Amino acid sequence: MAGQGLIGRRRTAPGRASEERREICLAGRQIPYVLRRSDRRTLGLQVSHHGVKVGVPRPTADLDVEAFIRSHQDWLLEKLVQHESRRTSGEFAIADGAMLPVFGEHCRIRAGAVGRAISWRLGVDGIEELHLPRAGNASAHLTRALRRRALPWFGERVAEYCFRLGLPVPAVRLSSARTRWGSCSARSGIRLHWRLIHLPPLLIDYVVAHEVAHLLEMNHSPRFWSVVERLYPQWRDARSRLKVAGPLLPVFGSGGGEGSVDED
Repeated sequence: MAGQGLIGRRRTAPGRASEERREICLAGRQIPYVLRRSDRRTLGLQVSHHGVKVGVPRPTADLDVEAFIRSHQDWLLEKLVQHESRRTSGEFAIADGAMLPVFGEHCRIRAGAVGRAISWRLGVDGIEELHLPRAGNASAHLTRALRRRALPWFGERVAEYCFRLGLPVPAVRLSSARTRWGSCSARSGIRLHWRLIHLPPLLIDYVVAHEVAHLLEMNHSPRFWSVVERLYPQWRDARSRLKVAGPLLPVFGSGGGEGSVDED
């Protein structure tokens, strides 16, 4: 097949998903990726710090796989550049006085406090401060503090949007998914990525409204988007802003950028 070559294959039992390591030439650049065939019904393209993964229904022809990748060439190359830039610039440095976005506002890190307590305080200049203890792993302390603050706030926003639809409030949990800001399941409820806490509330609300809409429509059909429209009329603008803001969020510890494309 022109432009694409098989690099390796993982053997799996019949009926289970299979994975093959492949590569494709895009704009003169050889792009390695993992092709995953499974019982899924749609084609999906993901980019993370692990690399590129393409998920397809089991009977999808190789030519259709290549055509799908090429149809998202610009998006894919842009995501790869963003990840490479992030690796070059390095992670967010957790240091005393460093500024971190929390709900879209500046928050000052105060590192090296005596004791084990993590606390949020207001600085003398009116800027919120997060005080981290001297002992232990600073990245773990910071992640824990942000997750603890994010969950109740996310839960309140889910409850608000469920109220607008007259729906019972599902369980709300935090996610650390590599490729999704949120997910919704009739069985397990709604999961929202804890790193959303860095974004302005209006962008977080778009993700919340998107997932709450899935409680009525577990798909991305026109009916689903009409529900999103009812909940969040500015969703198109918010979705565009989220695509720009996501790759620019601070990364520390095991955090990473998200990127995915799905085709219904």
